[in-house]
Amino acid sequence: MEVIRAVRADFEPRMDLPEFLHLPDSPWVGALAGALLVLAGSLLAELTGGVILLRLLPERSMLGGVLRHLRGPLRLALPLLALQFYWFGVDDGLKQIGRVRHLNALAVVFALTLLSARFVAVAAGELVKRYPYDVADNLQARRVLTQARVLSRSLIFLIVLIGAALGLMTFPTVRHLGTSLLASAGVAGLVIGLAAKSVLGNLLAGLQLALTQPIRYDDVLIVQGQWGRVEEITMTYVVVALWDERRLVVPLQWFIENPFENWTRTTSHLIGSVFWWVDYGVPLDPLRAELKRLCQEAPEWDGRVCVLQVTDTSEKSMQLRGLVSSVDSGRNWDLRCKVREGLIDWIRQHHPQGLPRLRAELGRDSLTDPAATAAPAH
Repeated sequence: MEVIRAVRADFEPRMDLPEFLHLPDSPWVGALAGALLVLAGSLLAELTGGVILLRLLPERSMLGGVLRHLRGPLRLALPLLALQFYWFGVDDGLKQIGRVRHLNALAVVFALTLLSARFVAVAAGELVKRYPYDVADNLQARRVLTQARVLSRSLIFLIVLIGAALGLMTFPTVRHLGTSLLASAGVAGLVIGLAAKSVLGNLLAGLQLALTQPIRYDDVLIVQGQWGRVEEITMTYVVVALWDERRLVVPLQWFIENPFENWTRTTSHLIGSVFWWVDYGVPLDPLRAELKRLCQEAPEWDGRVCVLQVTDTSEKSMQLRGLVSSVDSGRNWDLRCKVREGLIDWIRQHHPQGLPRLRAELGRDSLTDPAATAAPAH
């Protein structure tokens, strides 16, 4: 026993931890060890809590889908936030602790900004998934899609702007600059307002567009005489895909300040008109019957409207107008072309004399009487 006590007495002084691990005897050793424990604990808490929540939430729920996409940003934000609280609990006399707190605060601002922006984007995406707009009756889906995308982009812009401002405000020099600007807020506000007039105008126009919805995604518009569909709505402009595959880029504010046609504002159903000029000798009842037959055979006709009317007359011919209806503008255009071509072909085959022509009557008196053809006296 005496031998064991002697060996233990010789060994115990050598078991000092910093000396045994060859670590310097510095206050930072304990601080870093505590930081590692905080990181490990926060990561374990995030992992455990995430698994439990995903098990409790339904597989296809919106909250579950959002949580699955936020695991990465949460895994970054929670440890940094826990570290920030830990560093504030460390002794203020620790060398360089102020710089460490500042760097960690910048990382926390970045992580929370990323988490917030990601949350808004994922929530908007999950909401849009529940309203597919690639169906026949997609009015509600296009309304939700427009609001979700425009509002989410505006919120993300504000989140990034606030995050950048908070990050800059952690620097003392920037704080002093901000105080000086606030002291001269009148002049600074005027200058900033004039410089950012177009940006803020488009931002407010985007919010107004998302709330009032004069246009939505996939709406059919007539903008400056051009027919097209709304392909994209950003924070500053709207992209209209024209019928010939060109793209018309229009500022958001233009739609607030100028009139335009929206063919799908409440419904996609549309009535189109077709015009013909024919001779007075063409019978109207057979024409109406032929128009009815053409509409019934056309898959583009929705069965609502098929009308032929005389809408104008002149000394040479009369104008006929046909009204036909379809479920959307694209089908209505095709139906109008079919009806126009079909009736022209029918008139040419059955009543060729009914096509517009010029008449002239030459009487015997006009050929023999010199006075009839003589020049008028001056």
